[in-house]
Amino acid sequence: MGESHVTTQEDRTAATPSPVADGATASGFHGPAGSSGSSGSTRAIIPPRMRTRLALSSLRSPRRPRLWFEILLIAVSYWLYSLVRNAVPEQKAAALRNADWIWSLEHSMGLAFEQTVNHAVNSVTWLIVSMNYYYATLHFVVTIGVLVWLFRRHPGRYAAARLALFATTAVALLGYYVFPLAPPRLMNGGGFFDTVMLHETWGSMASGNFKHMSNQYAAMPSMHIGWSLWCGLTICALASAPWARILGALYPVATLVVIVATANHFWLDAVGGMACLTFGVAMSYAWYGALPHRLPKRIQGPGRSRLRALRRPPRRAPEPVSRAAGPGTVAD
Repeated sequence: MGESHVTTQEDRTAATPSPVADGATASGFHGPAGSSGSSGSTRAIIPPRMRTRLALSSLRSPRRPRLWFEILLIAVSYWLYSLVRNAVPEQKAAALRNADWIWSLEHSMGLAFEQTVNHAVNSVTWLIVSMNYYYATLHFVVTIGVLVWLFRRHPGRYAAARLALFATTAVALLGYYVFPLAPPRLMNGGGFFDTVMLHETWGSMASGNFKHMSNQYAAMPSMHIGWSLWCGLTICALASAPWARILGALYPVATLVVIVATANHFWLDAVGGMACLTFGVAMSYAWYGALPHRLPKRIQGPGRSRLRALRRPPRRAPEPVSRAAGPGTVAD
């Protein structure tokens, strides 16, 4: 009689090569098609251009943020920002000329209201003192608070939102260099009150005892507006509580009132801050392919990407247990 042969799943699939995954292993990509591995099967090639695209796609995919790295990144970035901002030469003459030009432009538009607001709010001592402290503290406290909230509650959106904020801040440095601008309180004969000096409050890094620690002629664009608008938009887009969204919407509006009332900025400086934020959001969108709030809230698994998934060796189906030859066995 002929020999009995048991047909197994491995026999059925041995002649059918995997269309893509057979070309990748955990250690990398194999050589040209037709080269044999340990199993002798044909390996597919992934072209270098596709490999580059996959690597770029991996870099552009949101990753789970690491706390130590984010703290270090924010600290170093703000230190560099302050260093560069203060390294811009204090072009006093040009800054004062630009301030006169801005003031004339606002008058021609019929929107030169800064002095009226400054004088009106300054007449209410408790209000202007509160605004001085608002200007000095919330700019940092709220921004850091929103970053922490994103890190904890929206890790999948954190990197894109952080990139928008960093790009906004970076492009502002260019404005400080190419358009030095004196704030209203430093204008010659402008009639504005320097509310920090007048009320002897700690309210501005560019006034009083801190005036030598910061470039006083870097008013355009206003990063108080750029950062507060970033905070407000982020909260409005992602917060679930209605009261939080309301506060998020009011925050940049209140900041605008404060920077004008304390005579630290013209309202056109706020427009410059908005333009910088637009650039920052555009950069984030170009890199991640979506606005931050459109990305997934959480990241599934640390460090996974399409490139890593492609390099992972394919899983083999479990082989069925061979049965002894019996009445149902096919004979040759």
